[in-house]
Amino acid sequence: MKKILIGLLALVSLAWGWDLLLNTNPSGGSLLWTIRQEGLYLTGLYSIALMSLSMLLATRPTWLERPLGGMDQVYRLHKWSGILAISFAAAHWLVEWSSDLLKATIGREGRIPKERLNGFWEVLRDLAEDMGEWAIYAVLAMLVITLWKRFPYQIWRLLHKVMPVLYLMLVFHAALLSPLDYWVQPVGGLMALLMAGGVMASVLSLTGLIGRPRQVAGTIASVNSSAGGVTEVTCQLKEGWKGHRPGQFAFITFNRLEGAHPFTIASADRTDRTITFQIKALGNYTRGLAARLHIGQTVKVEGPYGRFNLARCNPRAQQLWIAGGIGVTPFLAWLEALQADPKNAPAADLHYCTRDSETDSFVARLTSLCATLPGIQLHVHGSQQGESLTAQTLVTDLGRAKRAEIWFCGPQGLATALKNQMTSTWRGKLRFHQEAFEMR
Repeated sequence: MKKILIGLLALVSLAWGWDLLLNTNPSGGSLLWTIRQEGLYLTGLYSIALMSLSMLLATRPTWLERPLGGMDQVYRLHKWSGILAISFAAAHWLVEWSSDLLKATIGREGRIPKERLNGFWEVLRDLAEDMGEWAIYAVLAMLVITLWKRFPYQIWRLLHKVMPVLYLMLVFHAALLSPLDYWVQPVGGLMALLMAGGVMASVLSLTGLIGRPRQVAGTIASVNSSAGGVTEVTCQLKEGWKGHRPGQFAFITFNRLEGAHPFTIASADRTDRTITFQIKALGNYTRGLAARLHIGQTVKVEGPYGRFNLARCNPRAQQLWIAGGIGVTPFLAWLEALQADPKNAPAADLHYCTRDSETDSFVARLTSLCATLPGIQLHVHGSQQGESLTAQTLVTDLGRAKRAEIWFCGPQGLATALKNQMTSTWRGKLRFHQEAFEMR
């Protein structure tokens, strides 16, 4: 992710630098006024380039899953490119207001005059300047509520739908206020390409076409609640569902007003277009979900997405599969898929971390599935029973192995602790796979 963001900023810097070399202080402005003017241009270029990237990533481009490592990484890049874009927009706004400071300290002498156009174009430029300022205030507010995790998700989701409109306002601002010579230089071509992609993404978002080719209607076939606040929902999908690989997730819409939410598919592909979700009550939306669902209710499923895929396991590496709480869902799909050919199932140690192993309904399900898979060794860790998983336990499992893979799905805190401890303790070659999907 860092390489992509740094690479984009470097490309923009090179294009801006090329124009700067060709047009060094053409107006004869003083050094400080020239620095202020070029700082204004560069922060604006950074902001619109990153925001264009963020808009493109919001369309859920499946062709990027392979190079980036999954849709969760696509959304992670979308989030941070948006945060950086708004940060540079704030810097752009501050540089714009620095003119008052310069006027008070060194005066107007040496100030670079604004480009002037005639008639209608000048009116458009004035409008673009105002729209840009309004849009910057709005995106700054959006950044604050995005980072404020206690802000209600449902309200945030509705406000987030305004982002394409704000982006179009900023594109209008950038296109009209950029120096005219930009459009015959590489910087203009680069910006035109990025903004064209961002505009197309905005149109897709505003017209509700994002993910449309991967959406399939269906109905709820069964709803079951178990101890621990977990709701099992099985859906019967209509024709058009092309199946899924074990471990993938999908966006499911139970109610149009509530919108789509991502959940891991907790079942293997049964070839009958039925899929099962295990949904734990973790927030306001999921807490009362069981009471709002009923058999025969229509649903919309979009997907599948993700690279947390059983087929990607390296057969030459020792396998450690770690599930924490509801993070067991992709492994349920893996184990169910392996039932078709148990003798050829890979050898792996599956560690399931739960609060209370004696009352957890998933323990019996895991035990049943692993009983027919001789290569899978199940280890259940109940924190109330004093059986917390540690890195030392994993090192013991690895023995003298020189290469290992950890597939992890669960709380981020546990993932970070195990990864850091394993890296410092175990000297073999380790790959750590984790799908950390966040909508905000």
